[in-house]
Amino acid sequence: MVKHTEPDQALIQIPSLRAVKAFVAAAKYLNFTRAAESLCVTQAAVSKQIRELESFMGAELFVRNGRAVQLTPEGALFFDAVQLSLSNIAQVSSRIRRQHKGKRVVTVCCTPAFSGLWLTPRLPAFLAANPDIDLNLVITQNFVNMEPGVQPDIFINKLSKIREGYSSHLLAHDVIYPICSPAFLASHPDAVTLEGICNSSLLNLSPYGRSQIAEHVDWHVWFEYHNVDLSARAVAGAQLLHSNDYGSLVQLAIMGQGVALGWHYLVDPLIEQGVLVRPVAHELVHKDSQHFLTFNEQKKDDSACCRVRDWILSTF
Repeated sequence: MVKHTEPDQALIQIPSLRAVKAFVAAAKYLNFTRAAESLCVTQAAVSKQIRELESFMGAELFVRNGRAVQLTPEGALFFDAVQLSLSNIAQVSSRIRRQHKGKRVVTVCCTPAFSGLWLTPRLPAFLAANPDIDLNLVITQNFVNMEPGVQPDIFINKLSKIREGYSSHLLAHDVIYPICSPAFLASHPDAVTLEGICNSSLLNLSPYGRSQIAEHVDWHVWFEYHNVDLSARAVAGAQLLHSNDYGSLVQLAIMGQGVALGWHYLVDPLIEQGVLVRPVAHELVHKDSQHFLTFNEQKKDDSACCRVRDWILSTF
């Protein structure tokens, strides 16, 4: 005699996951058309799924007002519960798929300057030595208020405590000195003194859009540290160019457009190659301004994440 399995009430009481996906998309965008576009289905399909879900729940989840919709109190309660669950399901399923196909994706979040000047020149060698790793680079200056769902495995920035569950590894402290191209120095021989640099065309890093950086060193701060008054510049024709994009300033320095401040850990390879030179030996050593690698401890058993972490640490 065949023994029948009793109905699993817990599973029976779970609504259709397809309907839940439609609900989450609609709750996220508060627009059924945009929800349909995000799921690559029709607007009618989204409306049908949500009506079936509301019928299953016995409650309205949205207040319809023309094309616009708003969550009801019941809808808001359901949304809070399901979005975290779906996010967890998506992350686990994605991890399993990557493992099955033999590729591991590691997400590294860093600043444009670190990406362009430190990471990118070294990446080809690392990728060639680690063909089983796919890197996902997230480039930003805003590390605190990131887009929902972005969960980097590794951060590179000045924040030692960025999120719960991350461990910090010190990479370097700031050592800052003037840099310019050999051609610029040859055509501006006075730039071998602080006064000569002060009267030269200067490429200055502005703080605009860099509000998460605890301290900011520009030419005014750097010269003040060396007891030079930048406001007393004597040469009428000397320009002062401001930019909040450090990579652009370095490129302008390479092109001979002026003297920039060089952060040692970023520009040292360019100096070794002779692309840039230090016109003076003066520098500002700022040991309280530190750069960290922060690592998601949930990935401590993930060999791919650990390889990327250990490679960055060992290279520093």
